[in-house]
Amino acid sequence: MTSLLDGLNPEQLAAVTLPGQSALILAGAGSGKTRVLTTRIAWLIQTGQVSPLGILAVTFTNKAAKEMLTRLTAMLPINTRGMWVGTFHGLSNRLLRTHHREAGLPQLFQILDTADQLSAVKRLLKSLNVDTEKFEPKKVQYFISGNKEAGLRPQQIEVFDPYTRRLVEFYAAYDEQCNREGVVDFPELLLRSYELLARNDVLRAHYQERFRHILVDEFQDTNRLQYRWLKQFAGAQSVLMAVGDDDQSIYAFRGAHTGNMNEFQRDYAGDNVIKLEQNYRSHGNILDAANALITQNQSRLGKNLWTAEGSGEPIRVFEAYSDQEEAGFIVEEVKALQREGTALVDMALLYRSNAQSRVLEHALFSAGVPYRVYGGLRFFERQEVKHALAYLRLLANPDDDGAFSRVVNFPTRGIGARTLEQLADAAQAGGTSLWQAARAKADASKDSAKGLPGFVALMLAMQEGTQGLPLPEVIEHMLHASGLAAHYLAEKEGADRLENLNELINAATVFANDPEAMAELDEVGGPLASFLAHAALEAGDHQAGAGTDALQLMTVHAAKGLEFHAVFLGGLEEGLFPHEQSMNEQDGIEEERRLMYVAITRARRRLYLSHAQSRMLHGQTRYGIVSRFIGELPPALLKLVNTRRNAAAPAGYDSYVAPASSVRSNTSPWRIGMNVRHAKFGVGVVVNVEGQGDDMRVQINFGGANGMKWLALEYAKLEPA
Repeated sequence: MTSLLDGLNPEQLAAVTLPGQSALILAGAGSGKTRVLTTRIAWLIQTGQVSPLGILAVTFTNKAAKEMLTRLTAMLPINTRGMWVGTFHGLSNRLLRTHHREAGLPQLFQILDTADQLSAVKRLLKSLNVDTEKFEPKKVQYFISGNKEAGLRPQQIEVFDPYTRRLVEFYAAYDEQCNREGVVDFPELLLRSYELLARNDVLRAHYQERFRHILVDEFQDTNRLQYRWLKQFAGAQSVLMAVGDDDQSIYAFRGAHTGNMNEFQRDYAGDNVIKLEQNYRSHGNILDAANALITQNQSRLGKNLWTAEGSGEPIRVFEAYSDQEEAGFIVEEVKALQREGTALVDMALLYRSNAQSRVLEHALFSAGVPYRVYGGLRFFERQEVKHALAYLRLLANPDDDGAFSRVVNFPTRGIGARTLEQLADAAQAGGTSLWQAARAKADASKDSAKGLPGFVALMLAMQEGTQGLPLPEVIEHMLHASGLAAHYLAEKEGADRLENLNELINAATVFANDPEAMAELDEVGGPLASFLAHAALEAGDHQAGAGTDALQLMTVHAAKGLEFHAVFLGGLEEGLFPHEQSMNEQDGIEEERRLMYVAITRARRRLYLSHAQSRMLHGQTRYGIVSRFIGELPPALLKLVNTRRNAAAPAGYDSYVAPASSVRSNTSPWRIGMNVRHAKFGVGVVVNVEGQGDDMRVQINFGGANGMKWLALEYAKLEPA
């Protein structure tokens, strides 16, 4: 028994050996929570307090569940096959399979994935003769899934307008269709299993008697229905242990409810809260920065990470003139670390938005640095980017059958599979391209507004509308005329896709302004064809294969649960990180700060933070303000790694020397975000203050009276007070 407990710190030991009482375990990043959970289960079994079949352990991923079972079998000589260890949906499926009759399901019911669910919604709307332009299938799908995840059936939804009333009717009809066909979608697994236990007293009592110990991992990520589901298993004799970190709750957009931790404390744990604060991952400076940042959040349970590993290196901060210079700096630092012996696979490049990866991927590709996009696709492989490129290919060459097939009915315009089969037959019989066959069919049609004739008319109008436009404007025109922009704007999670489409405009702008790149590909004919060739080359198989030492690229969301020797976090500017969407949302900035906290705590030994004075946005250069999150980090923990060069003021700009008093009391060598006044241009925002006393230098973003329209960047030397 003692071997199980060897090496545990006092707080871990207290959590593992907790007597028969419910508790909330606040487990900080890198504090060994997986070890605590697994050891807790092993200790309960080994000490005879419960049998393996009397434990319910819930995780958020299948990977976590498998890891827990693997560790258990290494600790104890037990058979884990019958144990209820799994995800919410996996355990719900198990419950419904066991009690399918009580749940009103056939024994061999099938589960619809997201794509299957959308197909089922489309079939339903077609059978009801619904106008799919007014009620888009994806919107109907989101409405159904969202309400299921909130635990609501059609009759429980409040209706305030005719549009919502119709959606509720579709939801009810969809439920009838699924019941008739004996299928369930993913959200239905959890909702139906919850309803089964809630209404069946005998069954609920059986499981409450069976599961005397209930353990939940990543509790901060649970939504309201998942917590209600857990409570169905908790009887008067049940001991519940919820393990989580409210400071790492970053999935509000998926429905995660941080209030569940407070409710659990009220419902079960009471004052029985154990904090795991000793971190086994990062050096002290990294943890001190994370602690200082997260204390800015008001609604948190509170803890303070620490380590016995020492302070380590300072956090490196780099300010670039542009996003391209930022990418270049990161590449050079990655190569330097690699020369020093750090493997590429032990370095990660994190970003807030997927669209940021395009500039970074280009820099890595150009420098020959192997990389792999973790948990996502490379920029030119993303669905929305491939759709946009297909439209551009069709503009450049209407006879491109591959491009035609990809976009002829995307966004959907009522062109069925039968129509496309007939079109392919006509093209083959006539020895023509699909486009030529479509034009012939459109010319013979009386109705040119819909279906295939409508698509032909759309492409002809697009060809005419883009004649003579610069390359970036061609792409922007295409995104709106094709309906791609409107399609993704209407999607529940379409913001990221729109950002990627805007990044495609940026890529075209950079390409069009690079004479060298244009000259290399000029023989393919014109700017558009040249850019498409460039995109095809970058979309080639340059991503490192499995087993290859490669730099890891990922969003901060995807990085949760991972750790690396060195972490690069770019794009730390207001509007990007924190994201502009968070500004108008309740708890939005606090959620973004938690996301920043997660990013910082991924680093073990070295952390780089970078931001750019200017960044390409919608094909235009925009000037940015450094993120407030950098300003919330203690200056003593930071090291400026760039040697700033003076930026010459544009013609007509007066030089400016600010008196030291206007910067208030500044005793630190580096401060962010202080206001100063410019004699001619009004308020500016200080981005950097370097040095002290007579040697202090200020870098200022000059703006109008409201300080929002950035006109220039300039260095000024402060006069002594």
